[in-house]
Amino acid sequence: MKSRRVTARPSLRSVLDRGHLSVALVAVAMASVSLTLLGVLALRVYADHNLHLIARSINYTVEAAVVFNDRAAATEALALIASTEEVAEARVLDIDGMLLAHWMRPDTGMLSRVELGLAHTLLEEAVSQPILHQGQQIGTIELSGHGGSLLRFLLSGLAGILICTALSGWVAIYLVRRMLRDITGPLHSLASVAHAARSERAFDRRVPPAQIAELDSLGNDFNALLDELEAWQTHLQTENETLAHQASHDSLTGLPNRAYFEGRLIRALRSAAKLNERVAVLFLDSDRFKDINDSFGHAAGDAVLVAVASRVRAQLRENDLVARLGGDEFAILLSPLHRPEDAQRIAGKIIASMDQPIQLPGNAEVLTSLSIGVAVYPDHGATPGALLNAADAAMYQAKRLSQGGGQHTAESEHSAANVQHRS
Repeated sequence: MKSRRVTARPSLRSVLDRGHLSVALVAVAMASVSLTLLGVLALRVYADHNLHLIARSINYTVEAAVVFNDRAAATEALALIASTEEVAEARVLDIDGMLLAHWMRPDTGMLSRVELGLAHTLLEEAVSQPILHQGQQIGTIELSGHGGSLLRFLLSGLAGILICTALSGWVAIYLVRRMLRDITGPLHSLASVAHAARSERAFDRRVPPAQIAELDSLGNDFNALLDELEAWQTHLQTENETLAHQASHDSLTGLPNRAYFEGRLIRALRSAAKLNERVAVLFLDSDRFKDINDSFGHAAGDAVLVAVASRVRAQLRENDLVARLGGDEFAILLSPLHRPEDAQRIAGKIIASMDQPIQLPGNAEVLTSLSIGVAVYPDHGATPGALLNAADAAMYQAKRLSQGGGQHTAESEHSAANVQHRS
């Protein structure tokens, strides 16, 4: 069987965070690139226009030097103007195209080479302008632009892009987190309540109200579903408790039945064996139940059983157990038992409680009595079956010896019968 690989899924918060941040960064980047390109184009036009103005200025300055073919004067005038302007290289040629003066911006390192590279890449070709004297061309001026201004513009543009990107990212994250509180908060609460309902059966938890109408409606519908599940769970628990009680208790007297009694007896004997304690089992049987049932009917018999159960329960300690085994037979578990005499004393109290008449339907009254057999662990049996059999046998012995209303303790190898009759 192939195992299905579990992949970690991104949360809604992370997806929205990434989405809004990406949109903000892309928008800022596109706007920045567009503005930079427009700026470069504008700067290119400006640089070309500026070179033409510089060429005219040089033209007026070197005109006389070109007329008299004065190289030194032409070079000095050319350097004086070109060194203060955005010029990388300037040349003055005579009418025959021979070089009369030349000036080149000195190389000051990497920055200078970068500026020249930008100028060659982004700016137009060198500007060429004729030198005129009295309407006649006497020479030519050639100028190449310098990229210093362009580099400063690009660096400032890049810094602006980075600053705008950082600010836009921060604003995007701030805004999306504000929005996420209204979206992911209710969804997280809904998921938490659903998980608790599934894993812990906590149907009493509810989803809090949400600010967004759709999420609030979803939470209300889920809460309504939880209301139904909680009501159904309560109903099932009640039904299960009722069924469990019916399975382990007698429907007439409300006492535990034989199965419940035997389970408790098993656990009591295990505990007694570990703690070296004693446990007593009393077996009870009504002496006149059959006669009452035959004479007065089943309703009277049921009334007698209910009365007997109530009177027997009233004589016991809180931790003791009385059960109806069937018919008119009852059993009592005394655990722990401090002294064997305590079992006999309780049996005597139960016998004495039967002295009062029992009210029957129709205002009739009857008297009944109980025969009780007592068996003590471990003296009379080490197992549940042996202990019950010993108590049952002792009960029949009490019934035979006392003719009703007596008790008898089971005999061990070193004990004799002990019969007590009603006074």
